[in-house]
Amino acid sequence: MDQQDEKIKFLNLLKDFALSLNDFVSVDHQWTIRGFIDIDKNIYHISSDTKIISKLLELHIFPNFFKFAEKNGFKAEPAKFQNWYPDITLISKSDENVKFAVDLKTTYRNDRNSEFCNGFTLGSHGTYFTDRNSTKNIQYPYHSYLGHFCLGIIYTRRKIKKEEETKIYSINEIEKIKPVISDFIFFAEEKWKIASDKSGSGNTANIGSIQKIDDILKGNGMFAKAGERIFDDYWANYGNLQILDENGDFKVLTSLREYLTYRGLSMDIYNPKASKKKGTK
Repeated sequence: MDQQDEKIKFLNLLKDFALSLNDFVSVDHQWTIRGFIDIDKNIYHISSDTKIISKLLELHIFPNFFKFAEKNGFKAEPAKFQNWYPDITLISKSDENVKFAVDLKTTYRNDRNSEFCNGFTLGSHGTYFTDRNSTKNIQYPYHSYLGHFCLGIIYTRRKIKKEEETKIYSINEIEKIKPVISDFIFFAEEKWKIASDKSGSGNTANIGSIQKIDDILKGNGMFAKAGERIFDDYWANYGNLQILDENGDFKVLTSLREYLTYRGLSMDIYNPKASKKKGTK
């Protein structure tokens, strides 16, 4: 089986796995985790902080990830350190050269337009991305992975009242605690297929995702028509290539449209619909 076939086979397995997770984490569309418990059986409400929710979701599904790996002939290796890429490396037990990178990503629906989510980051375009032999902040060198995937979770968040966050519940009151999130969508996709052409988090070197939920589920990102090689070249050079503006001044190239013009490539591979931001029509 060639590398492309291996990648397609793995993606199909990952997609099936993602679809199975909804029933595991929720009942009647509601998250089954309701709070933290101490040794006296007091339950404390979960904060609405997205970082806390993201970590709890990750911990919730992690055991299933190891079952998925074992069932399909892989060894699952979590990242050695918190800030390393990827979250999980899947290594074939029959051929250790077959490795796949999987990042777990969570985000919430936009409060004003439920067709859009807040987006997420898809890993760094820094050292390990540009130097594919680098071992800085990555489990194995980037080039050693046959594919790079996102297992994503999109949810609706509920506004939490202050008195809810500070109330202490008994174990007998657990069903009275309202979940902080609900209505999950789980999906799996190659990260380049759902990437935008913009950075995902301020000044850090992270690749951003598109934000329209339907396009995320269809893998219809900014580079869907252009392909993975152009995605790689674009993000390896993001923020470094410069072009002349209409005033004859140099400016940093920061859009796929500018990149295609700079490289002399056809605009037929540009995917303008995927560039729309949340809340736009």
